[in-house]
Amino acid sequence: MGIHYLNEKNQNLLKVAKQNAEMYKKAAPFPSISFDNFFNAKYLDAILEEFPDLSSIKESEKYANAKEIKLAGKGERFFGDETKRFMHFLNSEPFLEFLQILTGIKEPLIGDPYFIGGGQHEIKKGGLLKVHADFNKHQKLNLDRRVNVLVYLNKDWKDEYGGYFELWNKSMTRCEKKILPTFNTLAIFSTTDFSYHGHPDALNCPEDRSRKSLALYYYSNGRPDHEVNKGLEKHSTLFKARGGNEEDEIAFKKRRKIKLMPLIKELTPPILMKAVQSLTDKN
Repeated sequence: MGIHYLNEKNQNLLKVAKQNAEMYKKAAPFPSISFDNFFNAKYLDAILEEFPDLSSIKESEKYANAKEIKLAGKGERFFGDETKRFMHFLNSEPFLEFLQILTGIKEPLIGDPYFIGGGQHEIKKGGLLKVHADFNKHQKLNLDRRVNVLVYLNKDWKDEYGGYFELWNKSMTRCEKKILPTFNTLAIFSTTDFSYHGHPDALNCPEDRSRKSLALYYYSNGRPDHEVNKGLEKHSTLFKARGGNEEDEIAFKKRRKIKLMPLIKELTPPILMKAVQSLTDKN
């Protein structure tokens, strides 16, 4: 199973996993790896052909705020036939065994049949996803999120377009690794409360292009304590500002204001509201 999905050199997935396990473990800033031309390019051509314009689909997920401007599908709803077969393969036993050996995770890994938060992702010109650590529990199964797999589908992608996938250190002072989202690039990394990553700068591709990817998340029942931010045992996405980045500081500051204003309006007499609004604008 899966032979026709894979590049010729990667037919033996377990061998590939064993050859790269040490590199994955020692990667900075956290366990991760990327492969070029990992899958059968002709098969990915068919998947790209099926990829919808998510902005034109009413039911797609659309995010437009200071921290994320992106589009996402909902489960398998917009998968074409070839995409569905491919995604099921990536949730199958052979690929799960590959991930298990590559990552060195001891607890058995489980694919997500619901593709919650995953599936088809698309970012258009001007879009972005600020650096963050992912939500850490499966909404339906309450399992622990352990591994992310990203498959990029962008042909003839130029460096000037940007859209790099960035991996940041725990103190948010430095980007340790950048991956250009070119066609048939596979990125894999271990997800913890401290694995900060994202696409934080606005995309600069032509208007008629977009940054397309497939995302899959893998879970286990239980995880090591050192991967957990104590006091946040169950959390949604944790966005982090890049140290010294003025754009991020402004974006995060605006978000805090937005959260505070409804409460301020509820508790403050109208006669004082103008003064409060003036104060928050200045700060």
